[in-house]
Amino acid sequence: MISKDTKIGFIGTGVMGKSMARNLQMAGYQINVYTRTKEKAKELIGLGADWKNTVAELARDSEVIITMVGYPSDVEEVYFGENGILDNAKIGTFVIDMTTSKPSLAKEIYAAATDKQIFSLDAPVSGGDTGAQSGKLAIMVGGDQKAFDELLPIFTVIGENIILQGGPGAGQHTKLANQITIASNMVGVCEAIIYAKKAGLNPGRVLDSISTGAAASFSLSNLGPRMLKRDFAPGFYVKHFIKDMTIALESAKEMGLATPGLSLSLELYKELAEKGENDSGTQALIKLLER
Repeated sequence: MISKDTKIGFIGTGVMGKSMARNLQMAGYQINVYTRTKEKAKELIGLGADWKNTVAELARDSEVIITMVGYPSDVEEVYFGENGILDNAKIGTFVIDMTTSKPSLAKEIYAAATDKQIFSLDAPVSGGDTGAQSGKLAIMVGGDQKAFDELLPIFTVIGENIILQGGPGAGQHTKLANQITIASNMVGVCEAIIYAKKAGLNPGRVLDSISTGAAASFSLSNLGPRMLKRDFAPGFYVKHFIKDMTIALESAKEMGLATPGLSLSLELYKELAEKGENDSGTQALIKLLER
């Protein structure tokens, strides 16, 4: 039974993970933390989190383990690698991968965890740095109803739109649908701002008009203003968006689907990355289209 005495292990404290872990701390949960660069966990440790020197050490001392790492290869290493989660977590532990990763990998983790009497959910999120900070992320979950119900008190600290989409891998498929939607939308937001400037309009006032109509979107309301301020700090990295779009494109091809909007957006973001913007926020796409 999940309670405030439940020890939550958190692996990965990047732009979003740090805020998610901090919100759990502020809600009264005891946090164990591990990340490859201890400096990134300094704030959480200062707030009372217990630092663990290895994934294995964290897994042995946690009842719920949340992973929020970078790439599918990182997920695979954390769960299946030497001294990884699945070889060290206790029977009855809940593991939640909140990284955007491959649906097939989520199914592998679920199967291996089930064999060890560990409960596994894939639960990627959307909402960027602002959603992580405010605890208003959308959480897309795949796995069993019983595990979902048990972990709902933890999810409600991190997010507010929390839906069990189906069995293992369903959360990842839903997140890929989310990224496909954003991919074409980001191109449209950039082009709209550039068009408004070219037409001699005040682009800020244009955003005020169109952000509440049929064109409304998170990207338009939150990233459009950052583009106007020339604020390209990462709420979500270009390199991670490229990773997500690549996984989505591969998954679509496996299902025999053509996704021309996704393909175009991925091509543009790869070109942006080649120009040195890998670690910029996704709103930096406007730099490429302005040229």
